Amino acid sequence: MSTTHLGTVEDLPKDYYEKLVANNTLPLWPALRAVLPHGKPARRTQPVIWRYADVRPDLLRAGELTPIEKAERRVLVLCNPGLGLDNMQATASIYIGLQLIQPGETAPNHKHSPSAVRFVIEGEGGFTVVNGEKLPMEKGDLILTPPGLWHEHGHEGSGPVVWLDALDLPLIYGIDASYCTEGTSQTIDKVVGTCTARYGRGGLLPYSALDQKTHYPLLRFPWKDVRAALQQLAEVSPAGQLVQLAYVNPETGAECLPTLGFSAIMLRPGEQIRLPLRSASSVVHVVEGAGAAHVDDAQHRFSAADTLAIPTHAAVTLSNASADQPAFLFMVDDAPLHRKLGIYEVFD
Repeated sequence: MSTTHLGTVEDLPKDYYEKLVANNTLPLWPALRAVLPHGKPARRTQPVIWRYADVRPDLLRAGELTPIEKAERRVLVLCNPGLGLDNMQATASIYIGLQLIQPGETAPNHKHSPSAVRFVIEGEGGFTVVNGEKLPMEKGDLILTPPGLWHEHGHEGSGPVVWLDALDLPLIYGIDASYCTEGTSQTIDKVVGTCTARYGRGGLLPYSALDQKTHYPLLRFPWKDVRAALQQLAEVSPAGQLVQLAYVNPETGAECLPTLGFSAIMLRPGEQIRLPLRSASSVVHVVEGAGAAHVDDAQHRFSAADTLAIPTHAAVTLSNASADQPAFLFMVDDAPLHRKLGIYEVFD
């Protein structure tokens, strides 16, 4: 039986519909195709790009207008217009913000229920403390601040430090589970570089990890290591094959955080490559280089530090504008969430 033409509210007697509303109920069938469309989701997320050259001056102005004591976290949120600016969503499940910290400032210690990471865009001298370990923040580094772990930020250098925040805040807020707890500044009780020293080589773990696995053993992924690994992978990958590395828990091989996935992509000089068509949404941040992203029917040119939202079920082609230099991208996606819900799909 065809369900192309479903009944509408107007088909129902007015007194019947008003009684339903008075009892806090509604008929499903007039709205069924809005929430359960045929074939693919009815997406509200738009393939929008935020250009760093446009956002950076406003972020620096925020540093002049609002002292850290009045901001707690001085952030400009990248808001997808298709989802409503007030909702502060880059995609339906991913929050992205650009955070600024100035020399001598401290973003106070707290912990929260959403999962979060920091990906450094510019500056020197910044650091994050997570559970008593001081993690240097250099350009391109990925820092994990998982749910429930204490973390604070500081700046011992000169000039601004800016990083990209990525959280599953829309998801956690949407299930009424988002909150934070403030605390006093942490005591640094681990040697700087502890986690990267213990988990700094692929295929090698501290022997004790065989029996005592931890949820978040590696909290900092230095960009210099990721970039070198991408270049090595490119050397052994055939032309036309996507050069992409996943950030994972080194003890389990699983994604770093429960609901968000992270990966790095290298586009070889002059390369144009099509990403797999997936059910997951994602946000792509340009670490180095320039090029173009074709997302469904939208075409966006990008340069270093730009950020692009990619909706679910989107056809994506990336191209490197340089004929002699590689381009490097950082990707956040909600594939781990899709996998846990049993809805993750790759369509080609």
